[in-house]
Amino acid sequence: MKKNLLKLFAIMFLFTSCAKTSSVSEISEPTSTGLQKDIHILVTSDVHCGIDQNYCLDGLYDIRTKLEEEGNYTILVDDGDFVQGEPIGSLTKGSALINLMNELNYDVAIPGNHEFDYGMDVFLDLTKKAKFPYISSNFNKNGELVFSPYIIKEFDGVKIAFVGVTTPFTITSSTPKYFQDENGNFVYGFFQDTTGETLYKKVQEAVDDARYEGADYVFLMSHLGNEASCMPYTYAEVIMNTEGIDVVLDGHSHDTDQVTMKNKAGKDVLRTAVGTKMSSIGDICIKKDGTIENNFMSYDGEETYSKVNNLNNKLTLAINKETSEINKMLDEVIGNTEYQLVISDPNAVDENGKNIRIVRRAETNLGDLITDAYRVLGNTDIAVTNGGGIRTNIEIGDIKRNDVLKVAPFNNMLCTVEVTGRQLLNALEWGARAVPGESGGFLQCSGMSYEIHTYIDSTAEADENNMFTRVSGEYRVKNVKVNGEDLDLDKKYTLAGLNYILLNNGDGYTAFKGATLLSDNFMVDHEAIMEYIEKNLGGTISDKYSNPYGEGRIIAVDK
Repeated sequence: MKKNLLKLFAIMFLFTSCAKTSSVSEISEPTSTGLQKDIHILVTSDVHCGIDQNYCLDGLYDIRTKLEEEGNYTILVDDGDFVQGEPIGSLTKGSALINLMNELNYDVAIPGNHEFDYGMDVFLDLTKKAKFPYISSNFNKNGELVFSPYIIKEFDGVKIAFVGVTTPFTITSSTPKYFQDENGNFVYGFFQDTTGETLYKKVQEAVDDARYEGADYVFLMSHLGNEASCMPYTYAEVIMNTEGIDVVLDGHSHDTDQVTMKNKAGKDVLRTAVGTKMSSIGDICIKKDGTIENNFMSYDGEETYSKVNNLNNKLTLAINKETSEINKMLDEVIGNTEYQLVISDPNAVDENGKNIRIVRRAETNLGDLITDAYRVLGNTDIAVTNGGGIRTNIEIGDIKRNDVLKVAPFNNMLCTVEVTGRQLLNALEWGARAVPGESGGFLQCSGMSYEIHTYIDSTAEADENNMFTRVSGEYRVKNVKVNGEDLDLDKKYTLAGLNYILLNNGDGYTAFKGATLLSDNFMVDHEAIMEYIEKNLGGTISDKYSNPYGEGRIIAVDK
């Protein structure tokens, strides 16, 4: 434990102390290359279907076109989580997004954790539909890589390699069942282990192979992130344990940190990240003299780049085509609310003035409403859902179908099961392990209440796949009550929720293994929320949900 804490402090020191800049020039020394033009590598990541937000996809097309008209080569790459996050993704299962990526002439992409949210077969079909390759040095089936680990692009005799890597936590942050065979055995994986060493080795092998093939430059396209919860697979740990990489193009954490740090050989490596929803675009330029410049672009205009520049290019037309029919349906009003239904604290803000997200660590009124919908429509004693699956607020005023789809964009199916009190307690303990920090698996609830004694260190343990195994010590979750009565560890309760968690071990929830299945796939999550608002609440959000911090179902006890 002490060793792990020291490692955590070291990594976090790197995140906070490394140079962060918006434009880093001459990352490498000048050298003779033979290049006739500069090469601009344009980078997107964590677009999450934000095709008409911030820069917009037609803005990206405009930028790329202008760079080429000015006499530059361009390469366009994506670091994952492109096809999920808005209704256009869930309603088309990512197909509309691949159409738009094809229109943009992407050169290469890697899978993020959310590329798998529509199922493995759907994801693999999307990669076949794509007119560009997906690469990965660690996504495998039974130990064999599914995609090529790298690709090399060549300009004027200069070879640029792109190596792909995706966080192994994809297994639990997507749906574990999608990575298993019909017998529940994991057949797909990401070369995960408890130390990260296998992942580092696979990345290094791909880098070495690319260099052996003659690559003059190596760019790591990674969906790893910078958060402590991503350890031991953070970008910093990969850089520290490899050599031969010039630049890391990273995603997953939705940050925009531009960091230069030392690799295993003591050489500088640039890590660049571009946020989410097209708020930034990476632009790494290889100059004709061989130097590398970071021309990171960030957009913070009140109106989109597309609107400001009055764009009407081929991507504008393609976006309009993909969205026109969907928008008609999404604009239907299903209810009204006088209260903001939240995932973020309406009062507390971070250093950038943004409201702090709390749905992954504390009760919210939106979490209450959603789990009430699942419990009522599932006709069960209790209901739970993971805070990471609740994606945005519902604002005061009319509630449209689109608003609900943005809250629950994953098309998850609902099921009901019968569980013991012990299984429920273990699940609550697993979900509360990170509090006061965030966890996507934090459980919002209905029909029950519980306390989290945060002064007690979590003793919930996981295996190499980050799947729950046991609670080895004192529980920090206490005073659990079901409909006002103390939880009976031996009693059986009916429970409604997403099959993502209750059946498919999403977010590592193996605590429900062995639960008796009562009904499966009885409704899509967003349809249940819509029906509850329309029919059970009569289209009006009641004052039961007036408090943004909920009804007191989840209480944090700090001493």
